[in-house]
This record gives sequence, structure tokens and C-alpha cells, in this order.
Amino acid sequence: MLRNVLRLYNSQTVGCCPLITSQTQTRRLLECRRTYSSATSERKKFYQDVSISQGEGGVFEINLDRRKLKTPGGKLFTVPNEALATAVATEWDVQRDTLKFYTMHMTTLCNTALDNPTQRNKDQMIEASLKYLETDTICYRVEEPPGLVQLQKNEWDPVMDWIEKRYNVVIGSSSNIMGPTIPEETKDTFRQHLASYNFWALTGLEYVITQLKSVILSFGLIDQHLTVEKAVQLSRLEEEFQIHHWGNVEWAHEYDLQELRSRTVAGTLFVHLSSESATMKRKLLQDLEFPLPRKPTIKTPLLSKHSHH
Repeated sequence: MLRNVLRLYNSQTVGCCPLITSQTQTRRLLECRRTYSSATSERKKFYQDVSISQGEGGVFEINLDRRKLKTPGGKLFTVPNEALATAVATEWDVQRDTLKFYTMHMTTLCNTALDNPTQRNKDQMIEASLKYLETDTICYRVEEPPGLVQLQKNEWDPVMDWIEKRYNVVIGSSSNIMGPTIPEETKDTFRQHLASYNFWALTGLEYVITQLKSVILSFGLIDQHLTVEKAVQLSRLEEEFQIHHWGNVEWAHEYDLQELRSRTVAGTLFVHLSSESATMKRKLLQDLEFPLPRKPTIKTPLLSKHSHH
């Protein structure tokens, strides 16, 4: 499963927007978007070597030549473990003459966790994620055409059955525009589950939820019940059905699909690298053959315990 996640992540080259979903702070949100939006951002490359150094408190820093990387908010860019630092350093290493920030998903998610641009705490992030349960993609069913009705039943019902048994909850589905009524007990169960994640992992998980528009599919993905390809396919079921019957603009469809996969993979990998034990993180990167810097321009070790500046 995780090998598949990482393979997909390494193959994606399009779009990643930062995680900013607060609905109550419009002004701050707009300011954050101006600061963090990277959908079309590019910049001439200004460094040759990428390395990692371990700073005070055991955190890891990214060095571009002799410069320490900083966040858009001006903070020193630090991550809690070596595995996540390796993922970020690799993103900076594989950039060529032009930095394409919209391909640097892990960096963007780290920036969001570090700067916390909407100034939310864990409880607020959890509640924001739970709101998606009320409008969850696979809870809304159509009444026609018959082909799509059957497709939703065949594809979505097994996932719904799985999550209800896995968490001992009741969710249900509805063809009513208002959607199903989610029991408070179900919300409380999911609230407790989300609270078990640390702030960094919640940042990634909420990001996955916003991409798939589904708490159910996101839990299935993070719990390794679903692959990335399957989760994305299920989140786009109706759209793919329409495309199959009516055709599509090929380049637009492929771009949207790859972009969604790219973001979903990044968020999933971010959750795992932010959650696992230190030993598990190192093993994960080794087992998945994470592509360490491989360009001939790299002159310094990717990981050095002490970096001189």
C-alpha cells in the first residue's frame, strides 16, 4: 500500500495548493492565499546543493547551499523527523533550472503546519474536517440514470459497510438533497479518532479530506483499506460515469485527474511520515526506495548532523 503511495507521489508533477480551509476568517484567508498560493508560481533556481542538518531539540532543517530554508511566514523551516526532511529535501533537489513550487507538495504542507496561517488549534481543525462528513461524497446518491445508481451501489456501498464496521458507527446514505442525518454518536467517534493525530498529521489528513471531499474515503485511504487510485476513482465516480457516456476534453480530464492524485498522494504520505515512529519512518523510506537526491550537481550529503554556515 505505502509503496504504491510513494510510487504515485514520485510520479506526479502537477498542482498542490496549501491547506487553508477556515470559513470564519475571510480576511485572513485571503491574505494567506496571497502568501501561500503556488498554483502558477515559478522562480529561477538559486542554489546548487541540498542537505539536511539536525538542529536544536532534535528537529531537522533543510539547507540550500549554506542558506537555511525558511517558511513564507519567515520562520526557520524545521520538521520533526528525518524521513519528512528527506522527502522535502528531495523535492528541492529534483528541481531543475526553474523552481516549480506547485510540484512541491510536501514543502507546502510543512509550511502550512509551521506557519499555521489561519491560526487554528487542533479542535478547530477537527471540527473543520468533520463538517465534510455532512456532505460526504459517497453519502449522496442519485435516483437516475439506473446505470449510475447501480454503479454507486456497487462501488460505494462496500466502503460504507467497511467504515461502519471498522468504527462501529452508523452513517448511511441518501438521495435527498439534504443528505443523510449523521448521528451525534458517529461524529463523537470520529472526533475522538481525529484527536489521536498530532497537529502535523491532522494538517495532512484534513488536506486529503478536502481533496476527496470525503471523510469516509480519506479514512479508508489512511487506514490502508483503499489505494490512492481507488480512493480518487471513487471520489470522481459520477464524473467518470458522465465522461464514459458523453466524452471529455482529454487534456483537461487527464490534468484534473493527475492533479487530484498528486494532492491526495502528498497528503497521505504526509500523514504517515508525521505519524509513524522514527524507526518506522526510516524503514518506510528504505522499503519504498524513496529517491534520494540523484542529480550529479549534489555535492554535499543529504543528511549531515552538523552543517557549517
